[in-house]
Amino acid sequence: MTSTKLGRVQLLIMQVLWTKGRASAREITDALNEIEPLAHSTVQTLLRGLEEKGSIAHKADGRTFVFHPLIQEDKFKRSATRDLLDRVFGGDVGSLVSHLLKTERVSPRELREIRKLIDSREKE
Repeated sequence: MTSTKLGRVQLLIMQVLWTKGRASAREITDALNEIEPLAHSTVQTLLRGLEEKGSIAHKADGRTFVFHPLIQEDKFKRSATRDLLDRVFGGDVGSLVSHLLKTERVSPRELREIRKLIDSREKE
């Protein structure tokens, strides 16, 4: 289920669950409210939607539902990146990387890491 498309707030919910491993709706709402104000009822609705998509599941702990992710963060990122690469850049990795380097702020540390990755890939 790694090809699941997520909206912005759904992705924020997934990030909370990937970080915490499992959390109640209230814990998720509290974590999201540190980023932006969201009604608890909105979070509950989004959690139901994520369950319907097969992205998360819950277990009952008394009267509280405790949610956990069913998709792994790295697999989701890989799928989302592939989708972006194919749809926006026609599958051309060089165009994507070039675009990012031209339009985004890249720190010297990040540039060193990118150079190491390129050097490593060239040796393969």
